[in-house]
Amino acid sequence: MVVAASVVVAVGTVTGMIRALDDGSGADSARPDATGATLLVPLPEVPSASNSPSAKASSSARPKRTTTTGTTRKPQRTAAVSPRLYRHPESQVLDWIRDHPDDPRTEVIADRIADQPAAVWFADFTPSTITSRVRAVTSGAAAQGRVPVVVPYAIPDRDCGGASEGGAGDFAAYDDWIDNFAAGLGSHAVVVILEPDSIAQADCLDDTQRAERFEALARAGRVLKAADPQARVYYDAGHSDWNPAGQQAALLKQAGAASPESSDGIFSNVSNFHTTSAEIAYDRQVLDALGGPAGLGAVIDTSRNGNGAPADGQWCDPAGRKIGRAPTLNTGEARIDGYLWVKLPGESDGCKGAAGTFTASYAYDLAR
Repeated sequence: MVVAASVVVAVGTVTGMIRALDDGSGADSARPDATGATLLVPLPEVPSASNSPSAKASSSARPKRTTTTGTTRKPQRTAAVSPRLYRHPESQVLDWIRDHPDDPRTEVIADRIADQPAAVWFADFTPSTITSRVRAVTSGAAAQGRVPVVVPYAIPDRDCGGASEGGAGDFAAYDDWIDNFAAGLGSHAVVVILEPDSIAQADCLDDTQRAERFEALARAGRVLKAADPQARVYYDAGHSDWNPAGQQAALLKQAGAASPESSDGIFSNVSNFHTTSAEIAYDRQVLDALGGPAGLGAVIDTSRNGNGAPADGQWCDPAGRKIGRAPTLNTGEARIDGYLWVKLPGESDGCKGAAGTFTASYAYDLAR
């Protein structure tokens, strides 16, 4: 991953779901399941104050205690939980909370990170199970009347051989994987963050490879939207300190992002730290240059941008960052369709912990 790029890290190479487990080194970190089943990387989301079984289970998993009496209490929230977005009930942060109810950091992490909706990543190339795993997320959301955010992340030559390398072996295999992914979407509303970094970082490819990638991305959008007419598919716009808006728009157009058959718009700032105001301005510039239907919009990753990006350009778990605006699909901003938590706060970029694993100290620093 280059310095300018979003910090997208995938852990392991085998099918499955990231789990947060105590590795014996203390209560601070979480690691992938020892079975090696690691690569559905879920970023959690949970309904607030709901009568659903999932909400009740989540509440019981994270007791709150006062420092003086030990009795349970309901802490004051700093931001309301979205009434529309879905929190998947399996994630590293939720596992850590369940395993550490008495840790002094648990209450802050639970209420400011774990209770917020966040994206579910599908970062492993496992055609035989991808449909059922996507369906588990989308059906869970549909049962609660909520909108899930899912991230297909298996493009060939992913991350140009960087920390998140992997993906399908070739584009024929990727096309099949996308077909299987689409089969799990169902028929309800879902937000798809299609292949972070795949367009902004495409300069690592030669002309032929880039054309193949963009053709595959355009096809992927068409397949996903055809499978679920309520799916909203967004394409990679990098972030405001990466490619100039006109250059990024030209790349996006080649990848099908201006076509309503494949696209609902763009996403930016995934796994990065740039301010929401900077991303709003940048995304509007990209959309203007992109053209296409007036209904194309943008979603912004606000999970870690509360203090903006470091002045030195550091992207790997930089100090002094904070969580940003709470996830919502109602921004009040023209052409900005949502603020989302695509990268889960506390999952490391590879410096404060192993790439893609949850580190409580990092999460606590972001949340407090």
